[in-house]
Amino acid sequence: MRFRRDRGQATVELALATPVLCLLLLGVIQVVVVVRDQLDVIEAARVGARAASVAADPAGAASAAVAAVTDTSGTRPARVATAVGSGTVTVTVTAESVTDVPLIGPLLPDIEVSGRATMILEPP
Repeated sequence: MRFRRDRGQATVELALATPVLCLLLLGVIQVVVVVRDQLDVIEAARVGARAASVAADPAGAASAAVAAVTDTSGTRPARVATAVGSGTVTVTVTAESVTDVPLIGPLLPDIEVSGRATMILEPP
């Protein structure tokens, strides 16, 4: 007789847990999107530093290289800063990672991701 009162308990528990699990999954997806954007920005800084290290105009070469990388990767437009030191060039790339995953994205602010790379200047 006791078993009859417990019928449907698993269904109710599943119905209550499913929205929480869906929100958790969407949160993980949002974290993956931000990490992907961070890796794209780091790669753009590396490519920009490489282009700047072999160019006569380091700032222009870095900006062009970063623009080419961000166009192909789908990353949002980035800000590029180039600093030429004694024998090295440092390129810093900063971009906004837009949190746009459904249900989770509107709850979170956009995240600023940045990457920096330094390379030795080579003769052009």
